[in-house]
Amino acid sequence: METKTILVIEDNEFNMKLLRTLLQLESYEVVEAKNAEKGLFQAKDLIPDLILMDMQLPGIDGYQATRMIKNDPDLRHVPVVAVTAYALEADEQKAFQAGCNAYLSKPFDTQQFMEVVQKYLEAEPVF
Repeated sequence: METKTILVIEDNEFNMKLLRTLLQLESYEVVEAKNAEKGLFQAKDLIPDLILMDMQLPGIDGYQATRMIKNDPDLRHVPVVAVTAYALEADEQKAFQAGCNAYLSKPFDTQQFMEVVQKYLEAEPVF
């Protein structure tokens, strides 16, 4: 079975470590970016199977980065899951309007997190 690559764009080291640990326990390859600029470059270079996007990033925020991903013909098929401390319904709606496929607010249930990850990694890509 082919190893799936997940790009995690997260500026908080504690959150990055948690996500990395959960994903590596399931044998996913994890690529990390601490800001959207680096994440966008890595996404274009790697074409990951899934992107986990923090919405509160320095510089370009997660909403703008997601819009850029969804406007890129090479990346638009890659699912983007918002993983953010923003927990209001308006924030969730804003994430979906930016192009996110799913929304998880921190702190999240680890089982629910893995179910969402697996759902998007198993889905057929939409081009």
